[in-house]
Amino acid sequence: MSAHEATEHLEHTESPSDMKAKIWKTFWILLVLTLVDIGFYFIFSPSIYRNYLFIVLGLVKAYFIVGIFMHMKFERKFLVWMIVLPMSFVIYLITLMVIEGNYTDNARNVEGNQVIHAPAEQHQDGGHGH
Repeated sequence: MSAHEATEHLEHTESPSDMKAKIWKTFWILLVLTLVDIGFYFIFSPSIYRNYLFIVLGLVKAYFIVGIFMHMKFERKFLVWMIVLPMSFVIYLITLMVIEGNYTDNARNVEGNQVIHAPAEQHQDGGHGH
């Protein structure tokens, strides 16, 4: 094995020696967060704030999954930023879509204090072909 191959091999084995313990710790953290997530589903009524809460909990769980199970916590910073930066744009897009969807839903259902109904269907001539 050449010196370059040895250096390259060492470069990719930066994970700690107690990796098994870190994986189990992460498992238990994710289990607790998932149980909290399920509990919040039954405690809070459906609202935009509950959606935001689920998004935040999902991001926290994603941090642990990507950091430990996918070993991104032990990679070089440049590679981490190449993954994190585009994902932050995706998260921003999802946030904007949730806000826009909530606004659109409210605008379709309520204008002032009056409920807006769907347009009435056009009446046919009773099938007379006029």
